[in-house]
Amino acid sequence: MRSRHTAGALLASPLLLVLLLAFVAPVLLMVPLSLNPYVPGSGIASGWTLANYTSILTDEYYREVVLRTLVLGFGVTAICLVLGYPLAYYIANAGPRMRLALTMLVIFPMLLNLVVRSFGWIALLANRGLINNLLIDIGLIERPIRMMFNLFGLLVGMSHIFLPFMVLMLVPAIQAIPKDVQSAAYTLAASRLRVFWSITLPMSAPGILSGSILVFVLTISALVTPRMLGGATYKVMATLIYDDFLQTLDWPAGAAMSFVLTALTLAVIALSSRLLKRWGGQA
Repeated sequence: MRSRHTAGALLASPLLLVLLLAFVAPVLLMVPLSLNPYVPGSGIASGWTLANYTSILTDEYYREVVLRTLVLGFGVTAICLVLGYPLAYYIANAGPRMRLALTMLVIFPMLLNLVVRSFGWIALLANRGLINNLLIDIGLIERPIRMMFNLFGLLVGMSHIFLPFMVLMLVPAIQAIPKDVQSAAYTLAASRLRVFWSITLPMSAPGILSGSILVFVLTISALVTPRMLGGATYKVMATLIYDDFLQTLDWPAGAAMSFVLTALTLAVIALSSRLLKRWGGQA
C-alpha cells in the first residue's frame, strides 16, 4: 500500500511542478512589483510602499470600479442562472434527439468569435443601432435610449456570452437527480412546485454552485466585451488593469489591482461554496 502511495506521489510531482511554474511563479513575481512606488514621468522607483493597495481602499474612483465589477459579476451570474435553469431543466428532461438538438443550439454561439458577438451587440444597442432605430420608427421614443457604455449594456452582452456556460453546468446536475426520488414525491401527492422546490432545486445545488462560480469568475475577469460595450470611460477592474500595464505603464498599480481582483474572486468562491454546500446538504 505504501509503495502505491509513493508511486502516485512520484507521478503527481511533475504535474505539480508544472502547475507551480505556470501559475504560482508568475503571481509571486508580481508581489514585489505591486509594492514598488511609481513616479509619473519617471517610472517604477526603488523602495517599498503600500500606497498601491491603500489607494484602492481610500480612492473613491478605485472603490467605484471595484464595486462596479462586483455588481456586474453578481448581476450576470443571477441573470444566467434565472434564464439558464429553465432551459437546462427542459434539456435534461427532453428526449435524446431533442436534447442533442438543444445542446447544439446552446453550444453554437460559443463557436463564434468573442469580438464578433460583441460587435453584434454594438449593432443592436448603439444610439443609432437596430433597437433604437426601430423604437424611433414606430414612434415609441423620440430620442435614442442610451444602452451602451453603462451597466445595462454590459449586463446584456455578457449574460448572452456566458449563458451557455451556466446551461452546460446545470444539465448534468439535473440529469443526475434520481428519478425515483421525484416519483416517490409525486406518489405522496406532492405538487410539481413542491417537488421542484424541495427535491430538484436542492439536489441540483452542485451544478448551481459550479455554474455560478464559473460565470462569476469569467465575468469579473473579462476584458474584450467590457472594453467594447463599456468604452474607454466605463471601466471595470480588468480594463483598468489593462490600462495600467499597457497605457499608463503604472505596473505597480496594475499588479496591486490584480491581487485585489484575485482576492475578491477567491473570497466569493469560498463563501458561495460554503453557503450552497450547506443548502444542498439539507435536501
